[in-house]
Amino acid sequence: MKKWIALLVVCFVCFLSGCGAEDDPNTVVVLNYGKYFDPEMLDQFTEETGIKIKYEEYESPEEMYAKYKAGSIHYDVACTSDYIINKLIQEEETLDIDFQNIPEYANIDPKYLEYCKNFDPANNYTLPYFFGTVGILYNTKIVDASETDSWNILWDPKYSGQIIMENSVRDTFMVAQKLLGASCNVADQSILDQSLDLLLEQKPLVYSYYCDESADEMAAGNAALAEVYSGEAAYAQSMNEDLAFSVPKEGSNMWVDAWFIPKTCKHKENAELFLNYLCRPDVAMANFDYVYYATPNKAVFDALDKELQEDETIFPSTETLNNCEFFQPMDELTNNYYIELWEALKSY
Repeated sequence: MKKWIALLVVCFVCFLSGCGAEDDPNTVVVLNYGKYFDPEMLDQFTEETGIKIKYEEYESPEEMYAKYKAGSIHYDVACTSDYIINKLIQEEETLDIDFQNIPEYANIDPKYLEYCKNFDPANNYTLPYFFGTVGILYNTKIVDASETDSWNILWDPKYSGQIIMENSVRDTFMVAQKLLGASCNVADQSILDQSLDLLLEQKPLVYSYYCDESADEMAAGNAALAEVYSGEAAYAQSMNEDLAFSVPKEGSNMWVDAWFIPKTCKHKENAELFLNYLCRPDVAMANFDYVYYATPNKAVFDALDKELQEDETIFPSTETLNNCEFFQPMDELTNNYYIELWEALKSY
């Protein structure tokens, strides 16, 4: 009787931790941003392969890192932002991808693989999923386009209470750093202090700090200006034709969200089958239509109409991309200082 009770307890713990799914060879355990994959494509993968997907979501790159590092779930494949992947590569938390098992990888445009070398120098560990920039989404009925060529407009008192900023420490501090003429990867505490001063000066003008809500708020006309990701801007513009997007002349952040196989992977063959599946033109097109961020999949891009191909909100020009920086991972001391400054800003 005691043995049966002990066995039931073990099974219950395994169920809570998800290890039952992880031990099933007919499973792939996936970690991804929320709302970043067409659910129908997940179901289709299982229908086509018979492989069950255990799908986990998160909101911010930092949350993803903490979730992964907690070690409670052995993820087979994950998608996150470039600088977090860079950090995980440095920590030897990633496995080489065997691209011979991913023939659909040929659909990825080589020019975007060159950008990926900023965080994966030999393109050994990652497969790019979506990319873009950070800029200013604005209402053309309220804001003149000529004012949006500089981040300075987000400090203009005439837009008090009508400005949205990203609820993200790196993205928000990046704006202040660019106005100071500094890199978005600066570690100098005096520059970081000056950045905080600028953001504290701006805060009385800010309507709110948002993540996923910014596009809806701008589409509804609840704000005049918002710092947003380019894909979010495109989504908002699809709902409100009065909205436009600008990447300021001081430069910005270019980001790539990419897939990688963590060393916790228990089903590498399934993980690579999943990566091959998402590079397939029909699947990549479905995910592009669902997320509406710029895809590095050339087969998808070539199938789009010319107007969409030339939409620089979704597909930034080479000139714009080359005026942007990738975020780099911070050392622990600098990262903790960023967190301290962010808490000071949010509690002000």
